[in-house]
Amino acid sequence: MQLSVKDLSKLLNVTERTIYRWIKHQSIPVYRIHDQYRFNRVEILDWATTHKMNISHKILQDASQENLRKFSIAETIKKGGIHYRVEGKDKKSLLRSVVGFLNLPDDVDKDTLLNAMLVREELGSTGFGDGIAIPHARYPVVTHIPNAIVSVCFLEKPVDYGAIDGKPVHCLFTIVSPTVRSHLNILSRLAFILKDINVKNAILKEESREVILNEIEKVEKSITE
Repeated sequence: MQLSVKDLSKLLNVTERTIYRWIKHQSIPVYRIHDQYRFNRVEILDWATTHKMNISHKILQDASQENLRKFSIAETIKKGGIHYRVEGKDKKSLLRSVVGFLNLPDDVDKDTLLNAMLVREELGSTGFGDGIAIPHARYPVVTHIPNAIVSVCFLEKPVDYGAIDGKPVHCLFTIVSPTVRSHLNILSRLAFILKDINVKNAILKEESREVILNEIEKVEKSITE
């Protein structure tokens, strides 16, 4: 999972000079190992998604083509559910409400999951922009669940989430993943889907569950084709 500056340059389609500038300004997650810079694939995808950067498909090279073909955001949302009028006056109380909605096995400690999500938010907001946030744990494997889930929550009132575009958040796509591979799949595909104008409009209008899932399935069908 450790990427070099050269690897990252190819994945993000930018020059190595740009990478070093980001490192100098401490704007990108990086580690220094034996006098060399190294990057964690999950953290980079997280960072790039939040900053709405174009990402090479090679960042998913750990996932087999068969797994990618079968993978479906719509199905993970059906597992997590779409919820309306979720209450919360700030980020912490809001995430506590969201975790309470998650359909998780009885042996999963929801307080541990909540704390993992709050730790991730302390590193930088998961606000995606356009009133949407994608909260998740900093490291995917914090719960033992059989399958990944995504829960969509529309808020009772917009909340200041520290999003990159400064807009208050009114919709959360919360990710809970059992493996790093599934987390990479979800985050990258979700970032692509949320750029679709029809999906964004359905979210903005807080359409019914059926309408939202239908629009997402249309985009996923186009990806497969």
